Amino acid sequence: MLDNLLHVIKEEDVSEQLYHGLIGVEVEENRIDKAGRMSREPHPQSLGSRTFHPYLQSDFAEAQSEIITDPNPNIGGVLDQLDTLQTVLYRSLQGEDRIWPLSMPPRVDADDIAFIKAHFGRPAYADYRKYLTVKYGVCPKIITGVHLNYSIPDPVINRLYTHYLKEFETVTEFRNALYFRMAQNLVLNRWLITYLFGASPIAEKGFFEQVPEALTQPVRSIRNSHFGYANHPEDGVDATIYQSLPHFVDRLESLIKAKKLYNQAEFYGPVRLRGNTLLADDLTKGIRYLEFRCLDSTPFHSNGITRHALYFMKLFFIYALVTPVNDERIDAELSQAEADNERVALENPLEPTFKAKRGLQVFDDLRELAKTLNAHSEQINAIDDFAEVVTHPELTPAAKLISHLDDSGSLMTFGVRKATEWKAQRLGADQLLPMLSRLSAQAQELVFRAIQLGIRYYAVRDENGAIMLMLTFNELTQVIEADKVSDGSATEYLKHMFPDLPLPGKSKS
Repeated sequence: MLDNLLHVIKEEDVSEQLYHGLIGVEVEENRIDKAGRMSREPHPQSLGSRTFHPYLQSDFAEAQSEIITDPNPNIGGVLDQLDTLQTVLYRSLQGEDRIWPLSMPPRVDADDIAFIKAHFGRPAYADYRKYLTVKYGVCPKIITGVHLNYSIPDPVINRLYTHYLKEFETVTEFRNALYFRMAQNLVLNRWLITYLFGASPIAEKGFFEQVPEALTQPVRSIRNSHFGYANHPEDGVDATIYQSLPHFVDRLESLIKAKKLYNQAEFYGPVRLRGNTLLADDLTKGIRYLEFRCLDSTPFHSNGITRHALYFMKLFFIYALVTPVNDERIDAELSQAEADNERVALENPLEPTFKAKRGLQVFDDLRELAKTLNAHSEQINAIDDFAEVVTHPELTPAAKLISHLDDSGSLMTFGVRKATEWKAQRLGADQLLPMLSRLSAQAQELVFRAIQLGIRYYAVRDENGAIMLMLTFNELTQVIEADKVSDGSATEYLKHMFPDLPLPGKSKS
């Protein structure tokens, strides 16, 4: 299937359009107090209701924040929005709260676990959360990380489809084949992402009742091993679920029907197929984008992910798209890939990976792909830099964290210090929203409050070069000129534009 796809991409001259596939970022992170304990503050009261908030949510724990960007074709745009959303979150924190920089949670004790169990402010998810608590316990559910959403531009899919009319009856079938090949290749090469971005070498005291033998020394990524955020073996979910799209859908539906899984949200595989509420609709209506769930939070950057990483990952998604898959051996290769990822995740971070030779081959392929598609300089630089990491394990995030372990093998001191530094940097910035510095102070205040309240925002220029703010709530969009924002109350201004907008303290969150 999909023979000669790379050649067809070149023939149709859609490389540049392919680079502008939409990327979205979801960053999970735990709030802590100034001593490094999981915060006991509620979800920030100044933020709008979590029943509809598009950007600032929470997860299993009330102190587990989640930031969600809009999809964007430009990496710079994604990161600018992520930074803006992070800033709004930081400036909305209550008490002494700050953001823990690591994917593995801070030290917890029995009181912390009891508090987390007892405090939850999203009634619609209460039953599901209770189920997860009983099945998995608290600690595995407060592991955090970075998820990347990626979609292929529809015009690219439509152009490519003209070359595969004999193979696929509809463009939906063709789109599904493209996305599912991507999913398969991401799973087959997950070990490389674990190696390059693994940053969860140790678990703090209280995470395990008894530390497993495999984790008595630092590893690359607890989170990406079976000790981390993963389904139980008895659930019947493993990498072979990705052998085909019909099998993927049938398998998940059967597990849910058999009550092995609560719903499809309990599937913790490395790639989720997105765009539909019902699994069966993936087959008929088509996959719209993929969610890749395997990046540990970057503990050396306050946004959780770097620009360099996103440039690399975008090209890696394209690599996953154009690389053929052996359908006859896919079952065995998926099983082997799962075993390889587990082994890489539990390796000593300071030693070379057993997959180094294969890693260098992947980077050779990436360089050739970049050359074929006339990749941008940022992507080529990212390839070269990450290729060096393959043969220099000391450059990986997990290895760098080793130098920050204290005498007891803990990262608590490092984590609290980073959290304190990052909060000071955010709150000490000269402007309210530094990534929107081209806006006036009044316009920044309006955007800031709009984000807090759960209003989508876009800043665009009109034909005369003036910056226009597009604000959307409940399918109503209002457009205002940024330079004409008044000095009055931003909240009142927004409430005037959106009369149905609930304000914090007046509705359940």
